[in-house]
Amino acid sequence: MKYKRILLKLSGEALMGDLQYGIDPNMLKQYAQQIREVAELGCEVAIVIGGGNIFRGVQGVASGMDRVQGDYMGMLATVINSMALQGALEDAGVNTRLQTAIRMEQIAEPFIKRRATRHLEKGRVVIFGAGTGNPYFTTDTAAVLRAIETQADVILKGTRVDGIYTADPEKDPTAEKFETISYQEVYDKNLKVMDMTAFTLSEENNLPIIVFDMNTDGNLKKLILGDNVGTLVTNK
Repeated sequence: MKYKRILLKLSGEALMGDLQYGIDPNMLKQYAQQIREVAELGCEVAIVIGGGNIFRGVQGVASGMDRVQGDYMGMLATVINSMALQGALEDAGVNTRLQTAIRMEQIAEPFIKRRATRHLEKGRVVIFGAGTGNPYFTTDTAAVLRAIETQADVILKGTRVDGIYTADPEKDPTAEKFETISYQEVYDKNLKVMDMTAFTLSEENNLPIIVFDMNTDGNLKKLILGDNVGTLVTNK
């Protein structure tokens, strides 16, 4: 394997599948199967998932809601998605642990770095819910933070496009894909990979990011085995 320990970042919107809202069970099964494949190879997998399919704090702010209240609601949405993914993984025969940045002992462990690392060493898939536990921070930032804390080799950002392009490929058919790109080039070209806080934190800690299409079966396994999938962002 090219990567021994990964942090997989998934968007909440991806769980909607063809639905307009909520969670598509078929997407859960597809993701669970891909994660199971790499876990069976011996790859240690940590996961952070967003909550945009249920609630986004910025949407609440746009309608007049207090930003802090909206962000906490968004964190709880990520916990719902995390529980759904945990259930799908366990149905697929994968041992998992859910840890949250906000204490809710009836359904999850509190996030403790050493405990999370030990779970990973024992081959359990660890899902981190509730973001960083603080308002004004996105799940992108939570993903980078948890990846650094658990000493992951790479952040794999699963999206519905197969990498980073010069423009939005869904809107501009002439957009060109980058195979690799540096952090500085992303800044210079004003490309949207992650929010700036998360991206800067990743750069400062020399943590590579790969943006890839998670909705294509087998892509996650190909990445772990070293195939050229998606776009790699590094300090080159």
